[in-house]
Amino acid sequence: MTDEDVFAPSRARHGADAAASSTTAPSPDAEVSPGGTESSAFIAPVAMENDPDALFPGDRGILDSEVRRVLVRILQRRFLSAENSPAEWKLLLEHQQMIESRLNDLFVRLVVDHARGVAYKEQVRSDEIDVPILLKDEAYSRAETLVLVYLRTVFQRETTAGTASARVDVEEVEQTVLTYFAETDGTRASQQRAVRTAIARLDREGIIEEESEGRYRIGPLIEVVLSAETLRELQLWLEEQTRDADSSREGGVVTSASDEHTQDAGSSHEGGVLASALDEHTQDAEAAGDREVAASGTFEGDPR
Repeated sequence: MTDEDVFAPSRARHGADAAASSTTAPSPDAEVSPGGTESSAFIAPVAMENDPDALFPGDRGILDSEVRRVLVRILQRRFLSAENSPAEWKLLLEHQQMIESRLNDLFVRLVVDHARGVAYKEQVRSDEIDVPILLKDEAYSRAETLVLVYLRTVFQRETTAGTASARVDVEEVEQTVLTYFAETDGTRASQQRAVRTAIARLDREGIIEEESEGRYRIGPLIEVVLSAETLRELQLWLEEQTRDADSSREGGVVTSASDEHTQDAGSSHEGGVLASALDEHTQDAEAAGDREVAASGTFEGDPR
């Protein structure tokens, strides 16, 4: 379907309005040119009751109200999930080309992952043309990154084993992630708060879902937020950091839990380097949000 096809109904409607108005007598308020002909510089307002397609006074949009709402949801949220928003997902697929056109007008690209049932947006960037940036880039904090890596590891392990859904307890996440904090990262209480805050944010963004108090299901969005390639690179980095820590500590004591999770997938980092590593791979994976972080490139976030 071409743009001509997409906008033809709108043009037909406005064309019919123009034809109808041309048969009426000139308005007393119409501007008249020196030659005595009526000027088209001004358009007489049309009452909403005479223009049923308009949703508000002065409305020039052509999308139905429900489709407009889906477009707004795409702009508002990090993701649109088929599982959590089935009605909006159905409308998105039915009107995908129209919604893409509207986003493209704003230099924003729509990505629809049918396999995982998730849609998100990306900021268009180009070296060839000057592109105004609408979406802000916001990296995950270190604690959020550590939690993400651990969740991604668990999800990969469980799905590889054939488990339908991967689940974690908040104590399990906390216990593992805290192992990778350095002594200079504040008190244990402040570290715990950082991990809990990270879990709460990922819950709000739909990456995990609390099924019962303290127990979360990891959704397929985690694969979009953190690609397998980025995860492997972080594993290598984390193993290197663990070896360095071993050689610098007296006795080379590293907890067995740390060793186990480092081999599995490196579920965090010391000193904030992990977040930097993720920033380098923003083109590979967007990270929720709706922000540029290792996730389906980087999840572009909210409009500025």
